Amino acid sequence: MTLTGADRDAGGVRSWLWWGRRRSAVLDVGLAFVSALECAVEGVGFAEKAGLPVPLGVLFGLVVGSVLLVRRRWPIGVVLVSIAVAPAEMGFLMGIVGLYTLAASEVPRRITAVLAGMSTVAVFVVTVVRMRQDVAQADVGQPDIDPSGWYVPVVSLFMTLGLNAPPLLFGLYIGARRRLMESLRERADSLEQELSLLADRAEQRAQWARQEERTRIAREMHDVVAHRVSLMVVHAAALQAVALKDPQKAVRNAALVGDMGRQALTELREMLGVLREGTAPAGPAPVPLAAVGRAAAAAAEAAAEDGPCLDALEALCEQSRLAGAAVEFVVVGEPRAYAPEVERTAYRVVQEALTNVHKHAAGAKVVVRLAHREAEVAMQVENGPCPSDAGDADVRLPSGGNGLVGMRERVLRLGGVFVSGETDAGGFKVSAVLPDRP
Repeated sequence: MTLTGADRDAGGVRSWLWWGRRRSAVLDVGLAFVSALECAVEGVGFAEKAGLPVPLGVLFGLVVGSVLLVRRRWPIGVVLVSIAVAPAEMGFLMGIVGLYTLAASEVPRRITAVLAGMSTVAVFVVTVVRMRQDVAQADVGQPDIDPSGWYVPVVSLFMTLGLNAPPLLFGLYIGARRRLMESLRERADSLEQELSLLADRAEQRAQWARQEERTRIAREMHDVVAHRVSLMVVHAAALQAVALKDPQKAVRNAALVGDMGRQALTELREMLGVLREGTAPAGPAPVPLAAVGRAAAAAAEAAAEDGPCLDALEALCEQSRLAGAAVEFVVVGEPRAYAPEVERTAYRVVQEALTNVHKHAAGAKVVVRLAHREAEVAMQVENGPCPSDAGDADVRLPSGGNGLVGMRERVLRLGGVFVSGETDAGGFKVSAVLPDRP
């Protein structure tokens, strides 16, 4: 927070003050005034006993009593002054308030105990001496009272404890309560900071989850649309080329284009339906983040279960053959069932690799290999160099450059290995290995 000039000036004024609030200052000034009056009155008797001028005793009492004004800043000094003037039989209010302030302050307990003991001894000695004098003066008519016996010490002890014990105990209680409140306030502040940090982290996690969901949806849309539309564009180019020369082949290509368009729309509807089922219902009450996360997880699981599997790879290769590509499908090992997300990821990798072949190597020979191993499944799509006389060179399929990135993200998310790059023969190869249980 930025401090203004007025705040700095106010801080400079308060630098020599020790009161946190105005009413505290008013209270201390009032107590100091009462204590000064008390000590001034008691200073008259002290001056008479000490043979001093009365005005000097009054002035001495006013100065001593005014020390109570600094009790919050220097409580030890106030108690020491009250102990020092105890033989003069003045400053009883100063001693009581000083002990209370000392016990309630942050002074170490050892110092508090020593000063409390010194004050108690001083008050006890002064009380014993004064009572013996009073008893000796009043003993003329009461011979049964012995000033040297147990009466004076016991009564003096009770009077001393009655003067010193209550303010000391009450000060200890107030000090402990004040420290407890400060600790609770600090704990509340720390909890508030922790809650703020947790809220920020929750917001970051929610933002990260939204970003992950956007990426997943974009990847799904790319996988569903790119392959089908690429084949549709290839068939449309072939249809344009043979429309006049071979009407029967043109009809077959048109039918294939229609079938692929319907398949693409069906897959889009299924994916959008799963996303709608995974969203929270609209309503006036806010939906907890945990509920949204569970709904998103359920949607992802449903999408994984309803998605394509390894059994559909033969049909996928057949679609590419119908588009004019020479695709060979090779299976190694004994086929078996895998986790839904593993089969779905393997299918998407092969699908995207074939889509890239249609985009960048039209007419090239393609070999799709699927290997079932002991604890993993491996797939590889390798195409040869693009022939120079390829008739589909004018198809001009657009490319967003996200196909390989999406495949790598899918495979790495399941703990697999993904490798892609050019071959020595001038073609391109995409390989991926997935664990049977991610």
